[in-house]
Amino acid sequence: MIDAVEHPGKDSFSPARRIGAMMASYMIRHKDFYLFSPDETTSNKLDATYEVTSRLWDLPKSDWDLPEAPNGRIVEMLSENALFACMVGHLMNGEPAAMTSYESFFTIIASQVMQHIKFLQQSSVVEWRNPIPAANLLSTSTCWRQDHNGFTHQSPALISLLLNNPSPYANCLFPVDDVAAEAAFIYMMNSENVVNLTTFNKVEQPRWIDSHQADAQFVNGGASIFDFASDENPDYILVGCGDIVSCEALYALDILRKDFPEKRFRFINISALSYNAIGTVDRQLAQDEFDELFTKTRPIIANFHGYPENLRQILTHYAEPKRLKVHGFNEQGSTTTPFEMLSMNQASRYHLALDVARLEKRDDLIKKYQKILNDNTAYAREHGIDQIV
Repeated sequence: MIDAVEHPGKDSFSPARRIGAMMASYMIRHKDFYLFSPDETTSNKLDATYEVTSRLWDLPKSDWDLPEAPNGRIVEMLSENALFACMVGHLMNGEPAAMTSYESFFTIIASQVMQHIKFLQQSSVVEWRNPIPAANLLSTSTCWRQDHNGFTHQSPALISLLLNNPSPYANCLFPVDDVAAEAAFIYMMNSENVVNLTTFNKVEQPRWIDSHQADAQFVNGGASIFDFASDENPDYILVGCGDIVSCEALYALDILRKDFPEKRFRFINISALSYNAIGTVDRQLAQDEFDELFTKTRPIIANFHGYPENLRQILTHYAEPKRLKVHGFNEQGSTTTPFEMLSMNQASRYHLALDVARLEKRDDLIKKYQKILNDNTAYAREHGIDQIV
């Protein structure tokens, strides 16, 4: 429990390690919980689970192997299809579980996930069927941080699949930091009859909010104002949905406040999306709540972890399309530096600032921001690191 964050954005922690610690604690209390993982439990920073259980293994072992035992509750197999099938069988027994994978490889089980949703839909009308624990998918090693693996490991496509499915059986969760990741884990483990896809990064990210705000996001419709980064009666609304892209939106605010001191800004974080709505399937943001947060008229500049059209489609159910500028992953990838990855997809802080500069018709700032972007590209290509951090 983090009761307060004295200096938002100053200290950094790994959301994945936070979830790993939460999962280990949960495993101590729930002896029927299993983690299903291709072979990446350690790589994905969830290895705290090895402190309370071992890998399920009943064959000869080598000295260099991780802890393994016939009664281990970490099931590792380099087959996402087999793992998901095993997890669903476990859930059908009424026992909780989670599955982790690199984000891009979760698309391997797309058809199986959809079939599970169809099962949930049909079973909901059968009176004698008890609810089953949620199918919890932990998506990490994401498109924005594949500095070594590159384009093949960059795909948020499962997010699109779930958000486009017209059913009340899928949530996409986007914790903004490690504290929000803890709240997301608690939400997942209390869910039934649903698929929860939670997307987070294993690298350290700035901590922005305390546990009270993180918990509240799941009961107030999946969105909240970051007061420390917001003004009253804003001229512009900046939005982040996802950890790395939210950081960029908050960094964009620093740039805009310096270059537009006469303007007022508000930052809103979105932590959950479901079909055609902000929020989870059991608590979606209502129109009047949206209007209070986002205003009824101000321009909205959003930065999204996944494909921008998915968030744009949701936002158009609440706001006039002409108010919206939505950034995200545009299927531009490479083995490149972190900031260049954002820049390639027009999701960097300066691309968000460019939206305001264009709306304000500030040609001087448009040229300034574009030069900064061009200079970083040239520097990154020559030196292999970013000028902008």
